[in-house]
Amino acid sequence: MTTPTAPKLIRLALVPALSLALTGLACAQDAAPPDGELSLEALQQQIAAQNQRIDDMRTTLQEQERDLAQLQRALDEQRLDATRARGATPPANLLLPPMAQVSQVPLSQPASREPTLQEELQSQVAMAQQDPVTRNLAQQAPQQPVGQAPASDARPPEIAQIFDQPGVLTPHGQFILEPSLQFGYSSNDRVALVGFTIIPALLIGLIDVRQVKTTTATATLTGRYGLSDRFELEAKLPYVYVNGDTVSREIFTGSAVDNVFNAHGSGLGDVEVTARYQLNRGGPDQAFYIGWLRYKSRTGKDLFEVVTDCVTRCVANTTGTGLPLELPTGTGFESIQPGLTWLYPSDPIVFFGSFSYLHNFKRKNVSRTVLGGVTEPLGEIEAGDILGFNVGLGLALNEKAAISLGYDQSIVDRTKQNGKDAAGSVRVVLGTLLLGGSYRFSDKVSLNVALGVGVTRDTPDVTLTARVPISF
Repeated sequence: MTTPTAPKLIRLALVPALSLALTGLACAQDAAPPDGELSLEALQQQIAAQNQRIDDMRTTLQEQERDLAQLQRALDEQRLDATRARGATPPANLLLPPMAQVSQVPLSQPASREPTLQEELQSQVAMAQQDPVTRNLAQQAPQQPVGQAPASDARPPEIAQIFDQPGVLTPHGQFILEPSLQFGYSSNDRVALVGFTIIPALLIGLIDVRQVKTTTATATLTGRYGLSDRFELEAKLPYVYVNGDTVSREIFTGSAVDNVFNAHGSGLGDVEVTARYQLNRGGPDQAFYIGWLRYKSRTGKDLFEVVTDCVTRCVANTTGTGLPLELPTGTGFESIQPGLTWLYPSDPIVFFGSFSYLHNFKRKNVSRTVLGGVTEPLGEIEAGDILGFNVGLGLALNEKAAISLGYDQSIVDRTKQNGKDAAGSVRVVLGTLLLGGSYRFSDKVSLNVALGVGVTRDTPDVTLTARVPISF
């Protein structure tokens, strides 16, 4: 019997050990999940987390796009205001590029692989945040909730003023002092026939032919203060100088010489107070509406306070001219005038206009003084109300100059005395064509000039107005 060698004994001894090891390994493999399944589950969790982060980034990017679009609209309104009002071109760094252009900017990525969606979104957001314009705009409006436009002035565009009522409100907390000077001239021909006819073309009586030429100069000091961005108060203090020449020739009186009657007057005019409120928030291709209410006092000397050139009475009196020896500086009636002004910006032109209705309050126990100190009672006097409207357009020539042209019309009702139409009172239509221009010397001082030409016989032939608004 042979004895096993050492190597064989070693091999025989290792067989049971190897069998036990293989059995334990098999049991361990049955108890634990495969390595492949463990890696797949972790990968799925990572992908889900990454997708969630991508969704969050996409939501954030959409919110930023909405905010930037709203800021862009606000900047467009401010740019339109600056272009039309002051004729200025906004700085280039205020023009915000749309987000569509930001998303098209090529990204610098390694050449070895394509950028993932998450990396592309992060790069776009980082570029938008690093842009100085975007960062400044974001710092200016961090409190605005998503979906709500940031607050802006939304003020109407400034235009060269040609009408009495301006279309642009004074900014909040700002005071504007506006001295102005207005010159007016009118010439009317009047023929008065006092008598009766026996047959046509044969007149028995007096023919009075008159030419009335009136020159007025009004210096006005106007102050406006902005109580808010949409509400302002205005006060006017006028000083009036008026001169009138009446040229007459009475036929059938034995005189062929023209008689000239001259009178003038000067002093404080009627003080006015006006309140204006912007009713809506307009914009490019959206109309602005401004409501206003004006009160006019009767601080100036009126027609009933001056002495009239009559010896006893002015009715059927041939010993006087019936004209006032001193011309009045006021209307003699308190009045209130509501109105509505509208402006419609349509680049590069701004259309504007207004509607108004002026009501004169009646006066009772009115009398006038004739030559010699005699008082003549007139009773109750009510001046006719005035319905007015105007329309015009403005255009900016450059960053400092602008022009405007328009038409203004007023319909004056009859004057009533003791509840009836006064003798000789008729309805009057006043129509004026206006051309104006403005020049801005600086951000605080500008010059505005307006020329008006009458188109009806009762309207002053020419009016020239110069205004110098000064901001404080």
